[in-house]
Amino acid sequence: MADETRVGDLGEPPAAAVSPPPTLLNRESSILQFNRRVLAQARRPDVPLLERLRYVTIVSSNLDEFFEVRFADLAEASRRPGGGVSREDLAAVAAAAHALIDEQYALLNDEVVPELQRHGIVVVNHADRDEAQRRWVRRFFEREVRPLLVPLVLDPSHPFPLVANKSLNFIARLGGRDAFGRENSIAIVKVPRVLPRVIRLPDSVSGGRQAFVLLTSVIRAHLEELFPGRSVESFSQFRVTRDSELEYDAEDVTNLRQALRSNLSKRHFGLAIRLEVVHSCPQELHDFLLRQLQLPEYALYKVNGPVNLARLTELIDQAGSDDLRFPRYEPVWPAADLPPGRSIFDRLHDGDVVLHHPFESFEPVVQFLREAVEDPDVLAIKQTIYRTGSQSVLMDLLIEAARRGKEVMAVVELTARFDEEANINWAERLEAVGAQVVYGVVGLKTHAKLMLVTRREHGRLRRYVHLSTGNYNPKTARLYTDLGYLSTDPELTADADAVFQQLASQGRMRMRRMLTAPFVLHRRLIAHIAQVAEAARAGRPARIVAKVNALTDPGLIAALMDAGRAGAKIDLVIRGACMLPPGVRGHTDTIRVRSVVGRFLEHTRVLYFRWGEGDDDEVLYLSSADWMSRNMFRRIELAWPVRDAALRQRIVDEALVPYLHDELDAWTLDADGAYRRVAEAGISAQQALTRRYR
Repeated sequence: MADETRVGDLGEPPAAAVSPPPTLLNRESSILQFNRRVLAQARRPDVPLLERLRYVTIVSSNLDEFFEVRFADLAEASRRPGGGVSREDLAAVAAAAHALIDEQYALLNDEVVPELQRHGIVVVNHADRDEAQRRWVRRFFEREVRPLLVPLVLDPSHPFPLVANKSLNFIARLGGRDAFGRENSIAIVKVPRVLPRVIRLPDSVSGGRQAFVLLTSVIRAHLEELFPGRSVESFSQFRVTRDSELEYDAEDVTNLRQALRSNLSKRHFGLAIRLEVVHSCPQELHDFLLRQLQLPEYALYKVNGPVNLARLTELIDQAGSDDLRFPRYEPVWPAADLPPGRSIFDRLHDGDVVLHHPFESFEPVVQFLREAVEDPDVLAIKQTIYRTGSQSVLMDLLIEAARRGKEVMAVVELTARFDEEANINWAERLEAVGAQVVYGVVGLKTHAKLMLVTRREHGRLRRYVHLSTGNYNPKTARLYTDLGYLSTDPELTADADAVFQQLASQGRMRMRRMLTAPFVLHRRLIAHIAQVAEAARAGRPARIVAKVNALTDPGLIAALMDAGRAGAKIDLVIRGACMLPPGVRGHTDTIRVRSVVGRFLEHTRVLYFRWGEGDDDEVLYLSSADWMSRNMFRRIELAWPVRDAALRQRIVDEALVPYLHDELDAWTLDADGAYRRVAEAGISAQQALTRRYR
């Protein structure tokens, strides 16, 4: 796999000369199916109770992004002539989302909340509060809430306000006349984001339980006090989800950072996509909101509970019942591979190192950068920045490196969705201390994750690289499964340097081992799949195992189907959306698709191909890219082969084989797009890996 490949010409998906394939599965339905699998975690009796509630909140957060991005794209396409999406298509997707959300609230109300009550954790509604609790809530309202509320009664001089994306609001119908004798009857109360959504009652009034009140309940109990002299005849809380893509003209923009900075405030006020109200909301009120927001009927979601379940994470964080959470797991330092007290640079002279997060700690990556900052022999540090968070020890170290006079280059992806502001802030801080900051290529997100360190050793320059399937974010490294790779291999480090050079100069570069998108990655993957197909036709061993987060690219799907028709054995571990229908006679009989949803978010991308019996007839790649068209043609992505046989076997043994045998957390995909749980008990890959490393 050390053959030299030229990158510089954008590739396009080759036409697959195969028989007509079966109809691909619907992408939106597949995304919603993934969220059903997440929601199913909240039903499992073996999952600790507060973690079951957390899965409910995760589904809400996922659905917010689904509406903000994917459904918003569909809605925009439906408005374009020839966009390929009809009003009926939108309504069908909305109906599936309605069913999932109804199921989510039913599970919360019928199973999770009663279990919480049995364990002494209660959310106390106004009707159920005793006199002492009502007095405490009133004092809280007067002290913390009322001063921040500005009720708005609508009339010609007070039109319907601009409601921010995902903000909490109340609509009320008022009786009587205002202070000026008018009968204006509709009022809106916008709830500031700074207010907590879940408030824990003090022990003195909680009745020996862990008692909480929701902010919506606090405001609801005192809503009429916001309108002196008038009655509140009906009301509802409501929430609007809006299109959250930041718009800029890639052809016309002259300064990407300034363009995005100026558009950040507009994200909260994009086109309305979804309206959520409580199930008791009167029709006249939700019809009024639909008209004001110019939304169709199917955009209305009437829910039996709070309109934003994601904010219930505040209850999970405040609850004191550690026995209702997953047992604390502390990632281990890989002492066998990186002996404590020994320089990581010195250790890498002995060979490459694989880090398996979150089972192994992310701290070695931080230590690798810290050593580079503190080592006077290190001359230059280059790193990509995609998602790091608003607080980041890695970014602080890069800033310190620049202050110490080292050459620092940071490729900051300003268009990383929902991290734009944090990344802009880091870019400005890095530039302020003299680091060279580049923003990749306009129109192509830099999704590759790599860090390159150049060090002077014995009068010569030597390079060290860290590559990863995940982000440089220590927080998510404790929650996501990912693989990191440390190496001083001359070819791999030269390729890494070429990637940075290309992102800065946008010139044509030569690669020896890395596969990069949008250049050769897609074409080479299809070529590997074709190799496996040819081996199957010739009766040789033919095997593909791919573990990625999504499979939606038509070219890759067509190639996999062709290999399946040839008889290759193919296992796909796809966490989220998968459009390939497995088990279709004559097309995908030999293809199995499974999804694993457990305690940690599966994020590792591992690709294995075998097309014969010899040692040279197989290759294993780690990659930053999912198998989606956007990753192949509209992003800067990397895949790199693992050539060390022992490391390659370790990755197979830890990141592939356990997931093919997982029973407890695994689901299998049927040809019709439905997922079936493998078993209610048995082996869990994540639990097995946790025990192994613990």
